[in-house]
Amino acid sequence: MSAVAVKYDDIKELGAEVISVSTNSHFSHKIWDEVELSKMVDGGIPYPMVADPSGSIGKKYGVYDEEEGVNVRGRFLIDPDGVLQAMEVLTPPVGRNVEELFRQLQAFKHVRKTGEATPSGWHPGKATLKPGKNLVGKVWKEWQPENN
Repeated sequence: MSAVAVKYDDIKELGAEVISVSTNSHFSHKIWDEVELSKMVDGGIPYPMVADPSGSIGKKYGVYDEEEGVNVRGRFLIDPDGVLQAMEVLTPPVGRNVEELFRQLQAFKHVRKTGEATPSGWHPGKATLKPGKNLVGKVWKEWQPENN
């Protein structure tokens, strides 16, 4: 959460919003932000932390652990039309990669704007693919794995 908070302004510049959801109460979020997170991020977490005590949101996204009564860590990218475009769910010991989140946001924004496809490892300024019948069987001419 703190790594996302540090990049929050950059994420907002891409037109995205961040919402954190956990089974903890609003009171727990407030204390956690004041006691710990604010020591990692100046001013604390700048985006909403939503309480999901029943796990209803987590259940809808397939991350609610019934036995433990918690939402497993996940990241979901939802486009402006409300369509889930990407998700990543990791076990608690492995942290997420905020740079990959940022790269994916840039790629989804580029795809939405241009209709082009972004190959594996794409970053702004790198080659894209123009989907269509002219590309079928010829991707290898346009892109190679070492290009990422």
